Amino acid sequence: MGEAGPGPAPGPRPRETPQPEEDEAAAPGGPRGSRTGPRGGIRVLKRNVKRNGSRSCLNRSRFGSHERGWLKEDVGRGCVYVHGRDSAVAAASDLRLVLCTVDTPASEICDGEGRKNLFLQLHGDLVRRLEPTEKPLQIVYDYLAQLGFDDPVRMQEEAANSDLSCMIRFFSEKPCQVEQLDRILLSGVYNVRKGKTQLHKWAERLVMLCGTCLIVSSVKDSHTGKMHILPLVGGKVEEMKRRQYTLAFTSAGAQAQTYHVSFETLAECQRWHRQASTVVSMRLGMVDLSCYSLEELPEHLFYSQDIVYLNLRHNFMRSSGAGSLDSLCRFSQLKSLNLSHNRLGEFPVSLCEISTLTELNVSCNGLHHLPSQIGKLLNLQTFWLDGNFLTSLPEELQSLQQLSCLGLSFNNFCELPAICEQLVLLDKLALAGNSIETLDLAVLNRMSHIKSVDLRLNNLKRAAADTLEGNKSVTYMDLRDNQMTDLDLSSLGNLEQLHCERNKLKELTLSGFSLRALYANSNCLTAVNIYPVPGQLTCLELSHNQLQCVPDWACEAKKLEVLDVSYNLLVDLPSRILSSLSLQKLMVGHNRLQSLPPLLEHIPLEVLDLQHNLLTKLPETLFVKALNLRYLNASANSLESLPSACTGEESLSMLQLLYLTNNNLTDQCIPVLVGHPSLRILHLANNNLQTFPASKLSKLEHLEELNLSGNKLKTIPTTVANCKLLHTLIAHSNEISIFPEILHLPRIQFVDLSCNELTEILIPEALPGALQELDLSGNTNLVLEHKTLDIFSHITTLKIDAKPSLTADTALTSTFWSHGVAEMAGQRNKLCVSSLALGSFAEGMEAVYGMFDGDKNEELPRLLQCTMADVLLEEVQQSDTMFMSNTFLVSHRKLGMAGQKLGSSAVLCYIHHDVADAVSNFSLTVANVGTCQAVLCRSGKPLPLSKVFSLEQCSEEAKRVKEQKAIITEDNKVNGVTCCTRMLGCTYLHPWILPKPHVNSIPLTVQDELLLLGNKALWEHLSYTEAVSAVRHLHDPLAAAKKLCTLAQSYGCQDNVGAVVVCLNISDDSCTCEMHGLTLPGSGGFSSTSTKPATPSSSSGIASEFNSELSASEVSSEVGSTASDEHSAVGLDGSLLPRQERRCSLHPVPPSSIFQRQPSSATFSSNQSDNGLDSDDEQPVQGVMTNGSKVEVEVDIHCCKGKELLESEPPSAEYSSSAPGPEDDSGLVLVIQRQNSVNSNTVQRGVKEKCELQKSLSTCCLYGKKLSNGSIVPLEESLNLIEVATEAPKKKTGYFAAPSQMEPEDQFVVPPDLEEEVKEQMKQHQENGADQEQKEEHAVTLPEEFDTAL
Repeated sequence: MGEAGPGPAPGPRPRETPQPEEDEAAAPGGPRGSRTGPRGGIRVLKRNVKRNGSRSCLNRSRFGSHERGWLKEDVGRGCVYVHGRDSAVAAASDLRLVLCTVDTPASEICDGEGRKNLFLQLHGDLVRRLEPTEKPLQIVYDYLAQLGFDDPVRMQEEAANSDLSCMIRFFSEKPCQVEQLDRILLSGVYNVRKGKTQLHKWAERLVMLCGTCLIVSSVKDSHTGKMHILPLVGGKVEEMKRRQYTLAFTSAGAQAQTYHVSFETLAECQRWHRQASTVVSMRLGMVDLSCYSLEELPEHLFYSQDIVYLNLRHNFMRSSGAGSLDSLCRFSQLKSLNLSHNRLGEFPVSLCEISTLTELNVSCNGLHHLPSQIGKLLNLQTFWLDGNFLTSLPEELQSLQQLSCLGLSFNNFCELPAICEQLVLLDKLALAGNSIETLDLAVLNRMSHIKSVDLRLNNLKRAAADTLEGNKSVTYMDLRDNQMTDLDLSSLGNLEQLHCERNKLKELTLSGFSLRALYANSNCLTAVNIYPVPGQLTCLELSHNQLQCVPDWACEAKKLEVLDVSYNLLVDLPSRILSSLSLQKLMVGHNRLQSLPPLLEHIPLEVLDLQHNLLTKLPETLFVKALNLRYLNASANSLESLPSACTGEESLSMLQLLYLTNNNLTDQCIPVLVGHPSLRILHLANNNLQTFPASKLSKLEHLEELNLSGNKLKTIPTTVANCKLLHTLIAHSNEISIFPEILHLPRIQFVDLSCNELTEILIPEALPGALQELDLSGNTNLVLEHKTLDIFSHITTLKIDAKPSLTADTALTSTFWSHGVAEMAGQRNKLCVSSLALGSFAEGMEAVYGMFDGDKNEELPRLLQCTMADVLLEEVQQSDTMFMSNTFLVSHRKLGMAGQKLGSSAVLCYIHHDVADAVSNFSLTVANVGTCQAVLCRSGKPLPLSKVFSLEQCSEEAKRVKEQKAIITEDNKVNGVTCCTRMLGCTYLHPWILPKPHVNSIPLTVQDELLLLGNKALWEHLSYTEAVSAVRHLHDPLAAAKKLCTLAQSYGCQDNVGAVVVCLNISDDSCTCEMHGLTLPGSGGFSSTSTKPATPSSSSGIASEFNSELSASEVSSEVGSTASDEHSAVGLDGSLLPRQERRCSLHPVPPSSIFQRQPSSATFSSNQSDNGLDSDDEQPVQGVMTNGSKVEVEVDIHCCKGKELLESEPPSAEYSSSAPGPEDDSGLVLVIQRQNSVNSNTVQRGVKEKCELQKSLSTCCLYGKKLSNGSIVPLEESLNLIEVATEAPKKKTGYFAAPSQMEPEDQFVVPPDLEEEVKEQMKQHQENGADQEQKEEHAVTLPEEFDTAL
């Protein structure tokens, strides 16, 4: 008996009646809504809770404060939700909340419920009956612990959450679905007539369709007695035309019988017709009752005596009782029986009595041994025992002399079973996933009948041979994923195929007499010895090793068709290899080749991969001699030119796929491409192309995919319209200013023109119907009218820079990072990758970035993209140190609530302050599951932050999955589904696939430059070092992300690829808050000796005060825009109102007003600083470009609403020069201090900070003068700052369409040499505005200062 819960003392049980919800939270001693079992160990709260109609999940149920208090007293207490019936059957779900302890058995809960049994359902699938001694709450806690929850208190909270029922649920009655019942047994009383003629009359009879037979009772409503059996296998079922809703069932054979059954409704008739059609279509009697949670077979199934194949996989069949496994001997013709995944525990001895069995599968049943009676199955030919705990086999097994296939994989064998020597017909030894450490070749030699040996995923460390006797029987051997350092199988003279990937082999010795295929990838091989020369060898894969040269015997292999020696240390390639007359596929990428041997003869080569070498040129006769060449990848070399494809007037080249990305090719290589008229895919990204001749492009008529990104192209030729088959054009990161004429192409689907210099788009009247995605982001000068947007509305994906939001939420965006996101579908039709990029998170002081890869599911990543940030925010607010891990676990539960059972890899990066120290510098917390990874660039070097959870790359996870008896297929996938061992979702593969993430947290430093996130496809084709070096010099994170994806595709990726690049700008002292000890000016003004606040660089987006040491200021303006996130500045005059505490962007004060955004770009010239150095800095300011003596800084000026200043008197101040000017109504003041003025040691007194010079996150750390991504406002014709500023408030469009408020004005300290010019311009504009003249009458005279209405 478990610990007693809250409730009355043991005694007479009060009558239970449902109460309103407010009454359910009654005191523990009250009788309402509660009852106590006979032993007083539990308390039950009965509730009728509304269902979520879309997902069949229950809403959260609440209980009273007394119950909560009782739970908090002990973490061993908790609650269990018990459901009455399945919601699909019952009109309303009857839910009871049972308070109990981890020691409360199921029998006690059943007694309190007045039920006989309690059932458990996991992940909405199978339902099993709990044993009386099982403890439901302990089962829940164990399940949560398996998922990854560590805190007992949190586990108690999760167990009390009714949403958990989508993964683990208890029933007081076994739920059954109508569809499953129909497949097991259809029955009813209908009008039946026997025979094809009308001699017989219609009569009401009980009719059943079970197994392979139609059963008709001789008496109405009789389930026993005489039954008429009609075998349906091979027969037919037809609809009668003369009688409505009537089916004619006919058996097979010459003596065929027919029964006509008349149904009452069309739906009922269709149900019977659908099920009967499945039976009659079979040639042999086969019944599939898998995954039905059966404990016993229906009695009427035994009428089907023609059953030959019976599938009972994934059930809970009992060994004894009516309809149990003991009754299977009643099937007289049963030959094949599948009982895998039935939790048997022990081998049913009754199965040994079924002498007709030829195939038996009892895999994954927790068997520890086999009974001696197994020798009675003399006809057994196939015996599957995988996924058990067997360590030995009984001697009686040798009686099965017809046994030809024995599956012993994923058991606990430590050596090859000796009994296999007696099974002379056994030709395959399947022992993958065991614990064998030594490959005893002597034992294998004695098994002369064994031809195939599978020893994958063992603990093999060596191969031992006591004698020199050879083995002439083994032709296939699989030794993948072991720990062998050297392997000598020269005694296997007839070996034809060997798999030894992912070992630690340094040397390999084989016999070449019969060898046809060798797969030895991912080892440490320095030498491969095969003698004699393998004359039959057709496939040789030696990639990811340490070979310095191609073995000589490989050059002499006359039938070699495939050679893969990529990822080695090769410095040259033998001419005999390249000139081989049999070689069709050659992979030599990722080596150190500097040149290739010349080609003198014609070769049959079709695929050539040369990427990532040191080649400066290709053989001159490559395209002339390799006429069958269809695929060439020479990316990531140093090619400066290409060989000619033809010697005469006509080219015979059949090249279709050409990848030349990341070379040094110039425009001179373009004419050579014309010699390949069959080109379908052409990648020329990241070269030195400046033009693409129009006449050359027009000749590539078969072109389907063209990638020209990362060059210096200013236009795409108009002759691209001749490429009628073109469906993909990628030309991002160029200098294209004219939109290419591609919207006339009939098959165009994907167009990427991001990060260019487009200004307008000329579109036809009708867009091509195939167009799915158009990417125009990163074009800062692009203007899209509403009419254009309407025309683009039918496109599935249109990417443009959004207008910046004017809400207060964007004011808190952090300025120490900026990001770019790229996602490409590749050769697949759908995009199953989603990215999360929130540069402003948790009130703008933090950031969250994520990458989600659903493999073949596109909905799952989008769900995570939309929900995971919210879950993280909730977990962070709970101040839980396990917030990141819990975020993944809660997201896993939410996927279950959404009905998702498939899985997704995920990586989540959270930039934040330390939870324990809110004023500290930034920290980065990274969590991931699956194959999505995050890499930090620190001091120019990659720092991996994630862990790859796959069977191939994580030995600990592979060991865990093996111990839990999962079946790992030959393609290294768990149950043939996925190679990942930890994922979000994939609940049906629990406990092999878990959602618990790997969590890593490190502090960010000044040396941290980039944060890269990518999915599996990205990191499979790009190393960490190459990814960092490829984008480190780029200032635009969007262009950087695009480049990573483009490189991956050019390097051979055909799958979905996604990348997130985050540019970091973290300084040693990232905080300038007054609360952190910095001195701020008071009402008395600024002191010349006061500590100067550390001003962040313009690239960070913050400049609360710009003190530029200038001798002369040259001011001009350029109206621009920023992409999205902004900060608002709140400033109050310290001498007038109580001064607010000054905050930086790390700890901002929430804005109290709405600001009007008026961006500008100012150019300040200085003869004091040529390198953009601040007075207190020794390093150039990021985002500042130097051009001679001119420092160009991009700033955005934000005007804040400060009506309270209108009624206050302006403070007295001292100025370095004098000039009259109006007072700023909005309180926006931009102060530019001159160093060489008379009063250079004094500054304006009493003037508080009124604005912040900010820059968009999308261009943080980017081009100094380049406008940020997102501009959809046209440039002003005049670049004069004063003219633009004066006209700005009058505009009613663009960024100037602000709410009604006072027109803001700026104050500038103008140098003397520009005073007269500025005065003249201001005078002309002031004469045109009456309102300005009225304001000037009340303005305070300010010396040497002029105001502009910015």
